[in-house]
Amino acid sequence: MAYVVKKKIYGNEYYYLRESVREGSKVKSIALAYFGKTKPTDEEVKKKLEEIRLKKTLEEKPEKAEVEIEVEDINIEKKDTSDIIKEYIKEPKHRTLITIDEMYTFCKKKGFVFPNSEIYGGLAGFFDYGPLGVELKNNIKADYWKTFVQQREDVVGIDGSIISHPKVWEASGHAANFTDYIYECDKCKILVKGDNDKGAECTKCKQMLGNPKKFNLMFKTQIGPFETKDSTAYLRPETAQLIFTNFKNVMDTARQKLPFGIAQIGKAFRNEISPREFLFRVREFEQAEIEFFTHPDRINDCAYFSEIEDMEVNIITAEAQNKNEAHIRIKIKDLTKLTSKWHAYWIGIIYKWFTGNGIIEQNIRIREHLKEELAHYATACFDLEYNFPFGWREIHGNADRKQFDLNQHINSSKKDLSVYDEETKQKVVPYVASEPSQGIDRAFLTFMFEAYHDDKERGNIVLYLSPNLAPIKVGVFPLVNKLEEKAEEVFTEIKSSFNAMYDRSGSVGRRYARADEIGIPYCVTIDFDTLNDNSVTIRDRDTTKQIRVKIENIKEILWKLLNQQIEFE
Repeated sequence: MAYVVKKKIYGNEYYYLRESVREGSKVKSIALAYFGKTKPTDEEVKKKLEEIRLKKTLEEKPEKAEVEIEVEDINIEKKDTSDIIKEYIKEPKHRTLITIDEMYTFCKKKGFVFPNSEIYGGLAGFFDYGPLGVELKNNIKADYWKTFVQQREDVVGIDGSIISHPKVWEASGHAANFTDYIYECDKCKILVKGDNDKGAECTKCKQMLGNPKKFNLMFKTQIGPFETKDSTAYLRPETAQLIFTNFKNVMDTARQKLPFGIAQIGKAFRNEISPREFLFRVREFEQAEIEFFTHPDRINDCAYFSEIEDMEVNIITAEAQNKNEAHIRIKIKDLTKLTSKWHAYWIGIIYKWFTGNGIIEQNIRIREHLKEELAHYATACFDLEYNFPFGWREIHGNADRKQFDLNQHINSSKKDLSVYDEETKQKVVPYVASEPSQGIDRAFLTFMFEAYHDDKERGNIVLYLSPNLAPIKVGVFPLVNKLEEKAEEVFTEIKSSFNAMYDRSGSVGRRYARADEIGIPYCVTIDFDTLNDNSVTIRDRDTTKQIRVKIENIKEILWKLLNQQIEFE
C-alpha cells in the first residue's frame, strides 16, 4: 500500500510518497518519491505511481503491465501502461533518496561538513568543511576554473577583496535595494521572511502576518579604530561587482578584446533572516561568477555556438510555468527563441559541466524566470535546477545583465569604462550577454545528493562521486600486516601523484566499504603474490571488478582511469 506523508524539517513541511512492504512477520515503510513543499494532487500521485510501476515493468520486460495500487483514499484502476512509455524517464541507476537532515548527518559523520562553533552550540547559517569536504570543494572549484578559465582563451580571472569602498554598493544598488521583508508573529514571537510586502504565513501557527519591515542583507563592518559615518563598510554580498570595478584594469593588462569574460571565485556574505536546509541557504558561502562582455550589437555573434547548438536539455519555460505544465526537452539552438546566442551558449556549457561530472539528465533542468521575477537590470534570466529529494531547487543562475553595471559605475565614479571598437571606430560600453553565477556550496550539495547510494547488496553506502571530483583518488591496502613494508612503498609512489589514503585496519572487505562510503574511485591492494610478480590488484568502486597491474605501470594506469582515458577492464 502506498500513501502520502508529511514531514516537518527546519520548520518547513515536505511531502513524501511511501509504501508499506511486508518482510516476513514485519511491515517496513520505504520511500518511493519526494514531492517537496507542495502537497501533491491526486493526479500527481497517480502519475508518480505509474512511473514507479512502469520502471519495474520495463526492468522485468513483460509485454504488458497492469497496475493496481491504493493511495490513502485514491483508487487507481487497472491500466495498460504502454501508452505512457514515451513519457517515462528512466530512474537513476544510483541515488538513494534521503532527506536534507540525513545528508547533514552523513556529511558530519564522514568528515565532509561540520557545524560552525559546535562546542559553543553552533551558529545558524555557518558551516565548516572537514578533511574530506575541503578536498571535494577544492576539486569542484579547480575543475570549474580549469574548464571555464584555463582551458579558454577568452576568459581571465581575478581575486577581488571581500571589503570594498562603500560607494561600490551604492552604485550597484545593494545599499538601497538588497533587502528582504521581515514579518513578526506576536503570538509565536518568531520572525518570518516574506517574499514581498503582501503578507506572509507564520511557520508555526499558520496565521497571516502583516506590517513587514525591510531588512538589508549586507553584513556591516567598521574600517579603522573609531566608528564614524565614514567608517562603515560591508562584507561583499556577491563577487560580481569586483569584476566591474576592475574592468578597466583587466582591459589594460590582459590583452583581451570583446567578446571576453572575467571570472572570480570567492566568499560572499548575506545576513539571511532564516538560514535553512543545511548548505542550501547559508550566511557565508562561496561563489564562482563570470561576466562575459560583448559588443552591444553582437550578442548573437557567438563563434562557438555550433559546438553546442544540437545539445539537448530539459527546460521549463515561463509560459509552461504559467500554464502549470512540466519541463520538456529542447536543443540549445531552440533556446535562442528566448535569449541571445551568447547567453544560450553559456547556459548550455554550464549544464554540460554538471552532466559531465555525474549529474544525470533527469535530475537537472533549465528554468526560465517569470516576467515578475526578472531583476530590473536583466533582459533574460535562467536558473539551472536540480531535483533534490525536497524538490526542484536553484543551483545556478545565469542572467543577461545588459550594460547596467558598467553604466552604474561610470555614472557613480565618473570614470570612463567604455571600450574602443576597432571595427566601428567607436567607443562602446560592453554588454554583459551572460553572467554565469554558481554557488559552490550548492554545487557541493548537488554532487553529494547525486552520488549517495545505500547499496543493500554490499551492505554499505557507496558515494558515486565523479573521479574528477572525488576527495581521495586512491586507497592503498596491505592484505595483511606482514605486507606493510611493500604496501608503504607502493603508497609512497602513488601519493607523489595522487591524493591517496593508506588503510591497514580491519578486513580488506571492511576497508573497501570504508573507501566506498567516502567516494574513493580505486583501491590498490598489496597481497602475497605481489612479492613474487611485482603486481598489485586495482579494485573499481562502481563495479567492484578487479584487475592486476604491474607496480611499474600503476601510476600511468591510475592516471588514465581517473581522467577517463581508458575503461576499467
